[in-house]
Amino acid sequence: MKEIPLKYIARINSRTLPESTDPNFRFRYVDIGSVGGTGVLNLPSELTDFGSAPSRARRLADPGDTVVSTVRTYLRAVASVPESEEPLVFSTGFATLEAGHAVDQRYLSYFCKSDLFIDEVVSRSVGVSYPAVNATDIGSIEVPLPSREEQRRIADFLDFEISRIGRVEALRKDQKDLVEERELAHIFDVVRGSGIPGRSTRETIVWLGDVPAEWPVLPVSSQFSVQLGKMLNQERVGGHRLRPYLRVANIQWDEVDTSDLAYMNFPKEERLRYEVRPGDLLICEGGSYPGRAAIWDGSVEEIYYQKALHRARSRGRSLVRWLYYCLRIARAMGVFEADGNTSTITHLTGEQIGARRFPFPSPEIQEKMVRYLDEVASDGRMLQSAMDRQLALLTERRQALITAAVTGQIDVTTARGADVS
Repeated sequence: MKEIPLKYIARINSRTLPESTDPNFRFRYVDIGSVGGTGVLNLPSELTDFGSAPSRARRLADPGDTVVSTVRTYLRAVASVPESEEPLVFSTGFATLEAGHAVDQRYLSYFCKSDLFIDEVVSRSVGVSYPAVNATDIGSIEVPLPSREEQRRIADFLDFEISRIGRVEALRKDQKDLVEERELAHIFDVVRGSGIPGRSTRETIVWLGDVPAEWPVLPVSSQFSVQLGKMLNQERVGGHRLRPYLRVANIQWDEVDTSDLAYMNFPKEERLRYEVRPGDLLICEGGSYPGRAAIWDGSVEEIYYQKALHRARSRGRSLVRWLYYCLRIARAMGVFEADGNTSTITHLTGEQIGARRFPFPSPEIQEKMVRYLDEVASDGRMLQSAMDRQLALLTERRQALITAAVTGQIDVTTARGADVS
């Protein structure tokens, strides 16, 4: 099979928006965050006008074109432009490829999604934190080029097989969503005490509904001390008192990720105020998930926390684990969005957390209910983990099929699956 440099069979960055474009010209603008590593292109729902678009919004792409990220190339961001009536504009961090007469557009797109091509792009990239490559360097990558008829057969085969893999992936993702919905349903029932036989109820919380009459509904501040972490600035990231601290990026639901800890100066007189003890609940103040929380397990002996996090510590009666589940269901039901301005990033202040009212049954009931919910969560994590492994295998299968087909390692005319006659 002959191999031809990409620049001889495709037009690279052949169309761009001119500087003189009408400011009112509207289009869908796509940046690197909209292209997934599996070749999925997530188009924005809103149109952008040229007058307010970022200055890097320049690359024009037609339906069927292939786009390849030339920045942060480790993300493997390659995608095909779908059929669309609206103009589609990409940032200058992409190279747009328009197939010439010698190559089938679908075949070219699949080749660009293959490990062979992406590995070549990465190897030609320069930089450590944000590796990038020039479009001219991409143009010198050689493309295996069988006959047009063979290219069509390969593309037909891959269309069929990739579609089949996509259907299985969608099913697994739906199953993951159902597992989470099941867990949230259990949390909702437990927090409102709906499983207590013969209970008398009272309507006390609008978003939660009836709760047992014997369960006091109290503000969080009555059961927990809530304090914001330390402000970060450049003067505090140097010195001889550097200590590890937790930030929003470290806090996931029910998990604290310590693989990437940052360091800040914590003088001796501040350590007691900002220390995190085993059993403390850390709550995100803002970002994408205000209210997201996890309990610190003490895996790092001495650690502190940043201002973007709240630390909730029990006053002695109620369990932090019970508060965690209350926050989890409140977040799922959009309670915190109602407290903030949803047109901007919502911030969950300490005052809002402290004033939020939840049912707080006796410590004995809290402990019993928490044990039950922990078992439900454990079962859910096992199911989610199994489906994540299946999704990873499907991704590997997709990449292996694409790479093998475009490099001639499999004969698509005899492969099982698609009718490519």
